[in-house]
Amino acid sequence: MRSEWTLEDRGRALNISLSTIKSIIRKWKEYGTTANLPRGGRPPKLKSRTRRKLIREATRRPMVTLEELQRSTAEVGESVHRTTISRLLHKSGLYGRVARRKPL
Repeated sequence: MRSEWTLEDRGRALNISLSTIKSIIRKWKEYGTTANLPRGGRPPKLKSRTRRKLIREATRRPMVTLEELQRSTAEVGESVHRTTISRLLHKSGLYGRVARRKPL
């Protein structure tokens, strides 16, 4: 009787393909875990700090233009397009075409 199981024996016992077992072992050796790891997607154009600054500036001054916001991000060191800033503001619920409340 064998004391050591081969990969094929383990696969048959667990009903898992050989390539799956090999990838699990490779993952364990490389990362030390078999849990699902986060994938590295495309990094965001703006850092979260700059994003918060833009939203704060837009809510504080509703009449600020996208060009002014673009210049303020360039001062920080992140140059982005106007449409990127517009998309960010739209995602946070700020739209340029909404009229301000009429004073009494």
